[in-house]
Order: sequence, then C-alpha cells, then structure tokens
Amino acid sequence: MRLRYAKRGPLRFTSHRDFARAFERALRRAGVPMAYSQGFTPHPKISYASAAPTGVASEAEYLEIGLREPVDPAELRAALDAALSPGLDVLDAVVATGGSLADRIEASHWRVELPEVDPALLHKAVAAFAAADEVLVERMTKQGRRTFDARAAVISVDVATQAEAPSGVPAVPCAILELVVRQVTPAVRPDDVLSGLRVVADLEPPVSPRVTRLAQGTLTAQGAIADPLEADRDGATIGGH
Repeated sequence: MRLRYAKRGPLRFTSHRDFARAFERALRRAGVPMAYSQGFTPHPKISYASAAPTGVASEAEYLEIGLREPVDPAELRAALDAALSPGLDVLDAVVATGGSLADRIEASHWRVELPEVDPALLHKAVAAFAAADEVLVERMTKQGRRTFDARAAVISVDVATQAEAPSGVPAVPCAILELVVRQVTPAVRPDDVLSGLRVVADLEPPVSPRVTRLAQGTLTAQGAIADPLEADRDGATIGGH
C-alpha cells in the first residue's frame, strides 16, 4: 500500500525519525495487518520516499507499507489519520500495482514565504539567479562541508503574487518564492536556493522563511509534476477484508 501524508502547522518541526516512530505507533493502534522483515529483530515493512527536512511543512510526503492481507485503502487512510496527531495527516492511500515509488519522484514543487521581504527585491534576485549559468553554495553534509551548484537542479523559479501576507496583516510585506527543483545528489533544498539568492543578489531575509512542499512526483513534458500515486490508482483493485 502506498500513502500520501502531510506535515502541517507546528508538526512541520517533527523530524523524520520522530515521524517514523509516531507512524509505527499509529499502525499498531489502527490494527493494520503489517508484514514484517525476517531475522532476529523483525521490523514492519515501511519504505519512505524523499522525506522533507525538519521544519519544512509538506502537502506531499510519500511512503509504502507491506501488508499480510488486503485492506480497503479508504478505510486504511481514515484509520491511520485518526491514529496520528492533528497536523500529521494521511491524505491518500492506494494499492501498489508495481514499479518503484522512488523512481516516480523526479522533482518537488516548493513554496517559500519570506516575511518582511519586498517582492520587488525578490524579483530582482530571482532574475539574477535564473540568468546565472552556475550558482555555487556551501552546505554542511554528513561528509563534511561541500560546495555544489544550486542552479542546475532548479527547473523553474518565480515570485508568486499575493494580495496580503500569510498572517493576514496587509501592512507586513511578504514575498513568496515558487520553486520546482529536480531530485539530484546531493539534494538541492529550498534553503540552498536562498543561499544562492544571497550569492547572486545579496538577498538576506530578516526573519526565518516558511517553506512548504506542495507536490513531488514525475515531471511531465510541460514541466508540471504528476502525482506518483496516479499510476497505481489507474490500475488498482481494492481488496476487501
């Protein structure tokens, strides 16, 4: 079974490890007939696909679970959603029909809210970033500090128009960056693109940005992102209890 879930509000600060623990507890509470690995310390068969960084909200996180017997996807979604804390929300469930879930995730669509940043300044920074052939940034990784190109993975970058700040206070400017970024190694994250804007245009947000992943999946010929569960949905059959 393949699931789509969201991390919303304060629960965006849940780390991947904390979510994994919470999800395993939810599986037990919901009575899901999980399949387990072999060996001395069996683990439930759960595979995560490209989890969002801690502190980042998301409407499009994906995972796959192995079951001992068929279950109804709609009932499974509802049971797991009820067993998780509000803000960790299970949005969809489909029967896996084959192929690799990870192979269907080629890019992510991100929205980055930048409170107290003038949209006109962001427009100029984005234009400089888009015009550059290469934008080198540094980030600390498990292998130490690495320098890599933040520009090549960015498929599209733009400034969204919004009548008022997300907080609902029109007097406070809030620039909004829209990004579509290809999955590469090392991964290029929204904070890497913000580092790139600082490199090319000296743009330095005065307060922490609020980042949301809106979608991830397969890139279409038009540059849009297709839901990775659609291929399963088209051929899925719902098993009964």
